[in-house]
Amino acid sequence: MAAVSAAADALARRHTVAGVLTWDEFALVSAAHVAARLNLFGNSTATAAASRNKAASRAAFAACGVPSAESTRVTTLREARLAAARIGYPVVLKPTGHAGSVGVIKAERAHDLPGAYTHASRAAGDDLRGREEGGVRVEEYLDGPEISVECVTVRGVTTPVAITRKQLGPEPHFEEVGHSVEAGDPLLALAGPVAIAALNALGVANGISHVELRLTDTGPRIVEVNGRLGGDLIPHLVKQATGIDLPRAAADIALGRDPDLTPTCRKAAAISLIYAPATGRLARAHADDALTSAPWLERLVWEREVGDMVNAPPTDEIGTARLAHIVAIDTTAERCLQHLAEAEDHLAIAVDS
Repeated sequence: MAAVSAAADALARRHTVAGVLTWDEFALVSAAHVAARLNLFGNSTATAAASRNKAASRAAFAACGVPSAESTRVTTLREARLAAARIGYPVVLKPTGHAGSVGVIKAERAHDLPGAYTHASRAAGDDLRGREEGGVRVEEYLDGPEISVECVTVRGVTTPVAITRKQLGPEPHFEEVGHSVEAGDPLLALAGPVAIAALNALGVANGISHVELRLTDTGPRIVEVNGRLGGDLIPHLVKQATGIDLPRAAADIALGRDPDLTPTCRKAAAISLIYAPATGRLARAHADDALTSAPWLERLVWEREVGDMVNAPPTDEIGTARLAHIVAIDTTAERCLQHLAEAEDHLAIAVDS
């Protein structure tokens, strides 16, 4: 952090720094530190650290009565066994310091735990016995659909602006295969207050938050709080569905301005994330005219090129499994998801293994 402070001070001597902003999960603490050092809008370093440290988050939620998953940090398989036995199967294992579902896996029963622990600890890497925020977490498995609440907080007042419904690949992994946002989603009234309570518990004062929850039989429960814009083009989906521009709001807040959160449209948008079918060299990646000319298609972007080495999920190498993404816009999320399901029939993908 000393190097970050020195760089910030040097920049401030040459320029007037108006705001500090990051969309990177791993830069949250540094951004908060710089904002505080330069007396600019942001969150405290403690709040940023708590949102990155799952143990600190869980402790804050428990102290404030926010419903969330029970969770324990472990550094050995023996500790993982004890934690899972206490929490009760099934459990989820995840590297504490990562994001984007890397290394996250479900252990249905005790027999599955050694393999699951190996998978999660391999993704944790050097963090396993290192910093307090490193290692592996054994968490209670929350059954039910997974959603996120996209929240905007200004001077301690939070406004939930949209619900993102997440589509996941088959268990035991939690590979994200798509998301959908629909203006006026009725879940906002149910899950929004829980998201607000979680952000209040962490002391979030300013910025955009991506709050992940599961809709369980007992109501919405927090999976985790991400003190940043959501990934996978979720802010783009929100803008297409509601007209609310979350990246612009994030910039306005960093500059000390009140963001405009007025909805200007009432539609739906969804994204499909296309993965490599096998590990090897990408030999073919093509979409036919019926897809590229579809009236509902907002974008089709190939993220990998023919000739690239790609990995079939799950993989710990971020960016090597996703081949493309497709965004659909229509009147409802259901229609968007139907378009995206049919789109896969119009893709030709081949991998030489």
